[in-house]
Amino acid sequence: MTRGAPAGIGLRAPHYREAWERRPVLALVEVHAENFFGAGGQPLAWLERFRGAYPLSLHGVGLSLGSADPLDETHLARLDSLVRRFEPRFVSEHLSWSSYGSRHANDLLPLPFTTEALEHVAERVARVQERLGRRILVENVSRYIAFPESTIPEGEFVAEVARRAGCGVLLDVNNLWINVVNHGLDAERYLAALDPASVEEMHVAGFERAEGLLIDTHGARVDDDVWSLYTRALALFGPKPTIVEWDVDLPPLEVLLGEAEKVRNAA
Repeated sequence: MTRGAPAGIGLRAPHYREAWERRPVLALVEVHAENFFGAGGQPLAWLERFRGAYPLSLHGVGLSLGSADPLDETHLARLDSLVRRFEPRFVSEHLSWSSYGSRHANDLLPLPFTTEALEHVAERVARVQERLGRRILVENVSRYIAFPESTIPEGEFVAEVARRAGCGVLLDVNNLWINVVNHGLDAERYLAALDPASVEEMHVAGFERAEGLLIDTHGARVDDDVWSLYTRALALFGPKPTIVEWDVDLPPLEVLLGEAEKVRNAA
């Protein structure tokens, strides 16, 4: 029988004060690493407070692991400094790219699932881990196109990146469900491809529907279909720490905590 998982929330600035005053029962809190790259100020002061109350998960959105550009050494140095200062439980990034020719897109763009892309991104993940002196997690991303060049099923691609780089997997169940619906993926095959030992953290979030597609917005409650897939993931991987993400159209903190309670009660 499956058990509910340790639950956390994505901590966003509008909720800082109330979350600090209430100190809700949470297994961990997650923040976007790039929001704390400054040398000082209120963001870092708040993070210092929360790290004393909760384990931290630092979630990156700007490293562009899949880009053909060289890894951004300035970005890596800032991330390294943040990791050494706050000693988070998890450090994660996306299996995506967002830069080309030093131009940055404000998006997490998908990779083609080819042998060449696999070798490229695995090598870059290994270099990031060497720079940080620790294992990181890589997250599967939602996507709205399928490259005709792809020759490797997505689940096998994610699993092989983790195997070659020696990293872990942050399984975003919402992103997986979006790709199942948008591209006809076999969810069971995807989950079965992942080494249970590599899956260390999970995400759930909300999506919206537009023109026949599911759109990953992180701006709504977790859908029932995502909860159903999440319970299947729990059965395979066990009660991994799980973050409820909500990034736009933020609800009252109480709503977010209610979603975290569903994580704890999932079975």
